[in-house]
Amino acid sequence: MSTDYIDRNLAGKDLTFDEAIELFNLPIHELGRIANEIRKKKCGDTVGFVIDRNINYTNVCISRCKFCAFYAKSIEESYTLSYGEILRKISEAVRQNATQIMLQGGINPDLGIEWFENLFREIKKRFRVDIHSLSPPEIVYLSRKEGMSVREVISRLREAGLDSIPGGGAEILSDEIRKEISNKCTAEEWIMVMEAAHELGMKTTATMMFGHLEKEKHVIEHLFRIRDLQKKTGGFTAFIPWSFQPGNTELYRVIKEPAPPLHYLRIIAVSRTVLHNIKNIQVSWLTQGMEIAALALDFGANDFGGVMLEENVLRATGKEFRPAMADEIISAIRKAGRIPVRRDTYYNIIEYC
Repeated sequence: MSTDYIDRNLAGKDLTFDEAIELFNLPIHELGRIANEIRKKKCGDTVGFVIDRNINYTNVCISRCKFCAFYAKSIEESYTLSYGEILRKISEAVRQNATQIMLQGGINPDLGIEWFENLFREIKKRFRVDIHSLSPPEIVYLSRKEGMSVREVISRLREAGLDSIPGGGAEILSDEIRKEISNKCTAEEWIMVMEAAHELGMKTTATMMFGHLEKEKHVIEHLFRIRDLQKKTGGFTAFIPWSFQPGNTELYRVIKEPAPPLHYLRIIAVSRTVLHNIKNIQVSWLTQGMEIAALALDFGANDFGGVMLEENVLRATGKEFRPAMADEIISAIRKAGRIPVRRDTYYNIIEYC
């Protein structure tokens, strides 16, 4: 049966729902072996990483999702960065060889599309970086605020300098779960944003936040939605699953601890096995730490994400954060017996390290 899973993936054949669910019942070492064999044949032994900075431009958010500890609880706590502050942060990142800038914030009703257009133009005037920014919920909100289609919002932002859209706001793409934890866009709206971006020629990533109220069936529903859109558009460059961090969130009342490392490794392996049409599976050293992230390279992952010179959303949960230096990531990849490569936003190799 395990060989069949490998053959099906490499042949680009979809698993049925029951077949995908069965992956959760396999012994972890067997599941890991399946995913690692797929990874080896599809990706070889190189492991990529990008030098980036994640700038949270505002913590004002009308969504106030139950899983989030970042949004401002009062006017006194709220902030919106000025263009000057954002440009200063980008300048610092560029001096450290950053090639990617991620701008993500809350759903701030005071910021319209022109605010973002002007910002992106200012960034492009000054820096040679990829703007990998905003997220589907932010795009959906802008379309409602401005009274224009999602496609028009993306087109205007792209013309202003937006290069790609990160997969944030996906959480679990099952409205049965979303309505319990989130006040943002629906699963269908998230997919709609990504499909529109892909049709306009823009590449995006996809994510999944697990370890809260979801069941195994919801994880598979999420993966199938990603897989099926990828079959249609081919626009996803990578898939990044990460575990919910409950500290300081409303969900902490029912979920006290994040998912254990073994479950994280299983999710990585299931993702690799189900998503036959997405080449890159990214680890989350930010939530798992370097050792588990490196171990995930033996469970189907082939990318280490970014150094993240700044991060504020997970830090708001009480999770300790410090940026990972490129040398630290390179060392972790080498210790895992792989070949580190620095890449760009589109997973093109910039240099072997």
